[in-house]
Amino acid sequence: MLSWFQLSPMEWDAIRLSLSVALNSMLWSLPLAILIAWLLARKEFYGKSLLTGIIHLPLVLPPVVIGYLLLVAMGRNGFIGKYLYQWFGVSFGFSWKGAVLASAVVAFPLVVRAIRLSLESIDFKLEQAAQTLGASAWRVFFTITLPLSLPGVLAGLVLGFARSLGEFGATITFVSNIAGETQTIPLAMYSFIQTPGAEAETARLCVFAVILSLISLLLSEALSKRMQRKLGQGDAAH
Repeated sequence: MLSWFQLSPMEWDAIRLSLSVALNSMLWSLPLAILIAWLLARKEFYGKSLLTGIIHLPLVLPPVVIGYLLLVAMGRNGFIGKYLYQWFGVSFGFSWKGAVLASAVVAFPLVVRAIRLSLESIDFKLEQAAQTLGASAWRVFFTITLPLSLPGVLAGLVLGFARSLGEFGATITFVSNIAGETQTIPLAMYSFIQTPGAEAETARLCVFAVILSLISLLLSEALSKRMQRKLGQGDAAH
């Protein structure tokens, strides 16, 4: 029975790569997610609805379409990717970096939405009061806005992390299924499903995927409830 839980090197590689890809995708996309969320929550500008629609497109587009668009744009010969490779030596195609990019794009709307909702729940009068007292816009953001929205930021990161762990279609379309390089848990399961006699490996990775995703979702829910309690206390104080 205990032997069933002994993971093969390929399974360990898939788990480690999944965690690394999900973590990197969130860390690299966080600054842009905060900026976009702040613009959508605090500013009115021409084309805001269009920007909102574009940001949320990954939620409704088939993942294969996202992967194909990334391949056309960011592949070695893509209209952006070829210049990144020529000028900086950066290549996303058939690399773990491409898996990070695919996961970041797919999870980005979830992160932006969580941060935006958190920003919209902050009393704008607090920021106005700080500016009235002479605080610069940057200081107001980093000392008032960002700390108050932190539970939403963390909730968005955790939710995006969980989505990144489950990413399959965009990744396999953009960077293929290369063991040790782009083969995350979903891609490894896909390979095992196609391999006769690999039912145990498939089941073990399935269990790991469920556990990791469930932990992430529970943590995101806990952070969201904490944010709601803090906002409720703030309203009561006013």
